Amino acid sequence: MSIFDKRVDRRGSNSQKWDRYKGEDIIPLWVADMDFEAPSPIVEAIKKRIEHKVFGYSPIEEETLEAFIDFVKRHYEWEIKKEWIIFSYGVVISMNFVTRFINSKEVITTTPIYPHFIKAPKNAGSEVIKVPLREKNRRWSIDFNEFEKSISKDCRLFLFCNPHNPGGTAFTKEELKKLANIAKRHNLIVCSDEIHSDLILNPKSRHIPIASINKDMEQRTITLLSPSKSFNIAGLKSSFIVIANDSLREEFKRYISGLVDDPNIFANIATKIAYRECDEWLFELRDYLRENLKLVQEFVAKNPKLKLLNQDATFLAWIDVSGLNLKSPYEYFLEYGVGLSDGKDFGDERFLRLNFGTQIELLVEALNRMQRAIDNLD
Repeated sequence: MSIFDKRVDRRGSNSQKWDRYKGEDIIPLWVADMDFEAPSPIVEAIKKRIEHKVFGYSPIEEETLEAFIDFVKRHYEWEIKKEWIIFSYGVVISMNFVTRFINSKEVITTTPIYPHFIKAPKNAGSEVIKVPLREKNRRWSIDFNEFEKSISKDCRLFLFCNPHNPGGTAFTKEELKKLANIAKRHNLIVCSDEIHSDLILNPKSRHIPIASINKDMEQRTITLLSPSKSFNIAGLKSSFIVIANDSLREEFKRYISGLVDDPNIFANIATKIAYRECDEWLFELRDYLRENLKLVQEFVAKNPKLKLLNQDATFLAWIDVSGLNLKSPYEYFLEYGVGLSDGKDFGDERFLRLNFGTQIELLVEALNRMQRAIDNLD
């Protein structure tokens, strides 16, 4: 039995994921947090700190920064310097900081996309240029010609998601080089959300930080990273902004001065332990998620009106349900007790996003409910 098979009753725990359907027999497979206990080294370290019983101000530890630097080098062969790192409370907050800081009249991104890639530029008063991803070799890919043609003279910022959410594409070195060349030609700043980078499920894929492609890309990239998805500690609000460009970083730090302080005590501890002591837990998690993904793929394969492209990463399956001809796919499956993410929130109402970061037993029950829903359409 895997440690990830252990059921945790999250009802009544002020869980955004579970309390959306409070008091209803609905399995929530929507927002991107997992139903697994955090790694035991993190839990034990927090318990030990609680026993101290004094919770005063706590600046970010040098050990936390060093653990982050070592983790990135160990897993992605990307060497970052301590002075490049800025602490933040989350990737969404960071993205909003970046869009307002760059203050580009127009911002470009690829769609379908996590909703905050659209919301953050709008919050900053920017127009959003949306470039649709294309299906290529059963994988979500960027049409580079269309992407480059879409860049206007008023566009200074590209919001990039790698691995992509939704769809799970981990972009290859060749693809990243093409993006780097386009960014250089058009003098774009690239804000790269790489929060799902630790969750590569395809053994033939790997995560490559776009800032590591070449020196020019390093100097024009703002990378957003966090332990929150990988180690299931989103509620602790810990993330990092990595900016190698000295002048850009100093301007950005002045811009957010007074808006971001040090992490809370428990975020400090959890982040340090996650990056320093939880590699084996992460490897086991990936194996478990691979098995869950297989279950989802098998479910889709036996329903010819559904479609799921190959995905490299994330615990989020992007399922095309347009073949079912439903007025509201989200509402229909909700009636059968499964709460999914509505594709229209990501820019494509033909799809549903399914979070398979849960116990196999619960996932099987959810898929069985979905099967009953589909069978009742015939």
